[in-house]
Amino acid sequence: MKKIIFTVLAFLCLGFALNCSSVPVKNSQIQREWMLISFENYTKEDLIKNNAKIDLTSTIENGKIKGNAFMGCNRMFFSSEFKANGKMKISGIAGTEMMCQNIKLEDDFSKSFKNMTNYKVEGHFLRLTDDQGHSMKFIAADWD
Repeated sequence: MKKIIFTVLAFLCLGFALNCSSVPVKNSQIQREWMLISFENYTKEDLIKNNAKIDLTSTIENGKIKGNAFMGCNRMFFSSEFKANGKMKISGIAGTEMMCQNIKLEDDFSKSFKNMTNYKVEGHFLRLTDDQGHSMKFIAADWD
């Protein structure tokens, strides 16, 4: 009888252990769609006209948010890690390669974006910066 109870308890404990996974929790402060409003010498009007944005609403895999960026023509795909200390890492950048009128914006964005190492959320704004002080500023698309 003790052996049966022990076996049942062992299976129950194993079942609980397997069901308790570390499912990533959505970070509503970061996991949003962000519209680019300030970047290098581009005007806010140019960025808005090209619908320049990053989308971080995708799923989390291995602690990384799968995201994409759009600068008006091509779509870029990437993985991003946002740490609690304000540090971030962008990796695995790939994308479509169509000829576009705004190819300079896309090239400039992609070269700068991969070097961003810091982030700060201030209300409905997201600022990304690299180690040389270059920055990108976004506004949450769902902000009214």
